Amino acid sequence: MSTESIKNAIRDVPDFPQKGIIFKDITPVLQNAELLRETVHLLCRSYKAENIHAVAGVESRGFIFGGAMALYLGCAFIPIRKPGKLPYSTYQEKYELEYGSDALEIHRDAVGKGQNILLVDDLLATGGTAQAAAKLIEKCGGHVAGIQFFIELTILKGIERLKGYRVDSLIRF
Repeated sequence: MSTESIKNAIRDVPDFPQKGIIFKDITPVLQNAELLRETVHLLCRSYKAENIHAVAGVESRGFIFGGAMALYLGCAFIPIRKPGKLPYSTYQEKYELEYGSDALEIHRDAVGKGQNILLVDDLLATGGTAQAAAKLIEKCGGHVAGIQFFIELTILKGIERLKGYRVDSLIRF
């Protein structure tokens, strides 16, 4: 199985969530056990030999890959969520979107000082979400060992906002 077979399973949904957007739907990959297994394997391959203490996944599709990757790498999983979703004391980081602003939160005790954290999300678009999530990990005292994306939309140049971080994307459009 190859990244090409995974890429071919991703379907375009026009005008979702709003007119003019072509949404990259990963559901067909998630519904195929072989594709999902191969995707997780490929997302983890560069980090298998590294000392990763936890995988941090960004709500919500980052949870799908992040939980599986944490199991594969034999480490903990850290949820990074929208405001008001985590029950304990949190740090918050605001960021700008193409159409407004948003924020993310992490539990203050989610990361130990100096721990190596692999950040994962399904999609790199403009980079604002990943940049905010990386700042949260650093606020907790952790080290962002890498940022791994399932899909990168290269035309949006989100990787430029993530300079200084190791960034990998499995599929590029």
